[in-house]
Amino acid sequence: MRSLLLPAVLLSSVLLVACEEGPRPPLKTAYSAADGAQGGAKGQWMMPGASSPGADTRSPTAGSIRIDDRILKACGNIPTAHFAFDSSSIGGEAATVLATLARCFVSGPLAGKGLRILGHADPRGGVSYNIALGQQRAGSVATFLQQKGVDEGRMGTLSRGAFEAAGTDEEGWALDRKVEVVLAD
Repeated sequence: MRSLLLPAVLLSSVLLVACEEGPRPPLKTAYSAADGAQGGAKGQWMMPGASSPGADTRSPTAGSIRIDDRILKACGNIPTAHFAFDSSSIGGEAATVLATLARCFVSGPLAGKGLRILGHADPRGGVSYNIALGQQRAGSVATFLQQKGVDEGRMGTLSRGAFEAAGTDEEGWALDRKVEVVLAD
């Protein structure tokens, strides 16, 4: 009986993963070399195959980068930044916001402090897709902050995928698509 249990468990695990719906995202984030020539906050951080730099980041389908209230209290008013649907791109306003955040952690009131970056997705993709997208979003923010001088050892990333998603329509799903930046205790 025991000899049949292990193969049955393995087979059911393989079938569960194989039956999951949703496209498979690339697993790495990258800095677009063409955008690096533009310099500064105009550069575009994006995952391979992400939405184009001109993608709408203001519509109800956009996600956001949310910064912990304790960080805002120490660093001053940092506005909310947005990224496009199904994307981990950081450009334009998001780059400006994150550059301000990086300065606070490099030479400002939170110099030497640690932070955690939590990536989230809405529930419409498959489980592994949403976990990968959440990690891509968190990884893009961490890579951007590291390039602006924040020590990699003081940052931690985690994907929450769609596990905390609560939206049931386009407006609610937009709230689920986010990256949270919180002060590490």
